[in-house]
Amino acid sequence: MPAISAENLSKRYPITVKESGFQGTAQHFFRRNYQTVNAVQAVSFQIEPGEVVGFLGANGAGKTTTLKMLTGLIHPSEGTVQVAGYVPFQRKAGFLRKITLVMGQKQQLIWDLPAMDSLRINAAVYGIGDRAFQQQVSELTEMLSLEGKLTQPVRKLSLGERMKAELLAALIHHPEVLFLDEPTLGLDVNAQVSVREFLRDYNQRFGATVLLTSHYMADITALCQRVLVIHQGGMIYDGSLAGLVDRFAPCREVTVELSEVYPIDQLSGYADVEAVEDLAKGQTVKFLVSQEALTQTVAKILADLAVIDLAVTEPPIEEVIGRVLRSGLAT
Repeated sequence: MPAISAENLSKRYPITVKESGFQGTAQHFFRRNYQTVNAVQAVSFQIEPGEVVGFLGANGAGKTTTLKMLTGLIHPSEGTVQVAGYVPFQRKAGFLRKITLVMGQKQQLIWDLPAMDSLRINAAVYGIGDRAFQQQVSELTEMLSLEGKLTQPVRKLSLGERMKAELLAALIHHPEVLFLDEPTLGLDVNAQVSVREFLRDYNQRFGATVLLTSHYMADITALCQRVLVIHQGGMIYDGSLAGLVDRFAPCREVTVELSEVYPIDQLSGYADVEAVEDLAKGQTVKFLVSQEALTQTVAKILADLAVIDLAVTEPPIEEVIGRVLRSGLAT
């Protein structure tokens, strides 16, 4: 059975429409006009137990609305959804014990109390006994490198330490399914790396299923083999991260180190020239070459020019995904 299954999942919201000016305000007061906004439209996917899947989309694309339906915070307008064998919006106790939702811009720890006090409250909510609580806290504290931090007031922790403590609080009941919405938001580079390493370790150690949204592509590339891409409320891609790059990166970057200096007119005859750097005894040239012409172009460059070194690289993943999100290319 899939850990997460959504079929034609949709969410519509009625919103009021008001004309500007005094007349519009008066009319709005006595008789309101509504229009329907399709936040999510017929989204379908399945995630198997133990998978770590990235969920990508521009702001307003429908990611958070989808997460809220998957966690039972809102009721879908249409479609069916099951998570860990439960229908989320029924909010059964068994379902709540099997999932967790972490939002990078929200906190559940009490600001002026030590984090350990909030953890004890969470343990009481989930009915976790003292022995299991101590074992779980000890294990997660070691994994998160939070030794000596949980007895300090939350307000005295650094942002990275607070995020780790939030993760510990969210995982105290050992959930099977993790919904992570921007878990590294606002963290510095070192803290981001630490959180990624913890999530990778947690997934491998406990086999947890993870659905991750993030605007930091390093989170996605470090943790996810598969990605879902949503655009204007609809799913436009479901597949491997490598497949997304292969499908939507039209060019490869070919960087060539030359022992001679060649005129730009001659170089542009091979492919689009992105950059040229003149050296003391030669040049470094970066070409943009279409995938279809890559083999032929590289062979011609090697045959015609005085090549010292040549490297072929893919465009940055951020550029590829950014192109998809801006234009919905997968449609």
